[in-house]
Amino acid sequence: MRFFFRLLLLITLIGLVSCQRADLLKLDVKGSDLTGVDIGGDFALTDQHGATRGLQDFHGKVVALFFGYTHCPDICPTTLLEYSAVTKELGNQADKLQVVFITVDPERDTRQVLAQYVPYFGSGFIGLTGGTDAIASVMKSYKVVAQRVPLEGGNYSVDHSAGSYLLDRDGKVRVYEPYGTPVASLTHDIRQLLR
Repeated sequence: MRFFFRLLLLITLIGLVSCQRADLLKLDVKGSDLTGVDIGGDFALTDQHGATRGLQDFHGKVVALFFGYTHCPDICPTTLLEYSAVTKELGNQADKLQVVFITVDPERDTRQVLAQYVPYFGSGFIGLTGGTDAIASVMKSYKVVAQRVPLEGGNYSVDHSAGSYLLDRDGKVRVYEPYGTPVASLTHDIRQLLR
């Protein structure tokens, strides 16, 4: 009888774990489903107000994570405007989304610069910066590349990865959204993670 009870308990546990895993894997997204891919991880960077931030600060929210820089003429402001539109589309669920902008140009993008730039797109948006090594480490864990391109007069632009990531409420990377994903598709995918 004990053997039968233990076997029944084992089968039940396996069933529960399988159901939870299947639930985790079932996403109907417009972007690329990255569930189970070894990418991302926690970090400790400084926000535009001078506070140290990591993924644990956003636990319980879906995070839209985007890497860029404030001098960017097109990709960065366009993407941030799209996420601004997404927050409007989400309506009463907007407070369950945290948009996080991580600079790939920490030498110019100080917290003071981010404090002027990021709120323009959304009052709740967070901009993060840090030391060159700290930013490079986060970029590496999220497989983001960036390279300076010299301009006349000693200035420079930065060529960088242009997509964004959606992280679930536990801080796991779940979806990659390529640059130019329509607002309706971004909103759909975020709603999938809010289920």
